[in-house]
Amino acid sequence: MNDIDLMVNQLRAVAAQAGASAPVSSVGAPSQDFASLLKSAVDEVNTTQMDARQLSKQFETGNSAVNLQDVVLSLQKASLSFQTMVQVRNKLVSAYQEVMNMQV
Repeated sequence: MNDIDLMVNQLRAVAAQAGASAPVSSVGAPSQDFASLLKSAVDEVNTTQMDARQLSKQFETGNSAVNLQDVVLSLQKASLSFQTMVQVRNKLVSAYQEVMNMQV
């Protein structure tokens, strides 16, 4: 499974947990908090970008094992994952601002 699929599955799992009325955790399975899930998602985006950069450098140096299609695909995956991360950040900032503007 590639990094994008893994990130999508994690986002679906978080959405399922947020929609459940009771905490969703299996017996014996450690539950993760929001901060650790967010950090792992950011780390995955970083890894995706670093992999794309490394593949691009290998292509530029003339490595015959790396073809152009793989480079373009990895760069697009890195771009898409970064754009997704930016949109999540924007939603988080918007939600924070709404909470801060609530009348108590």
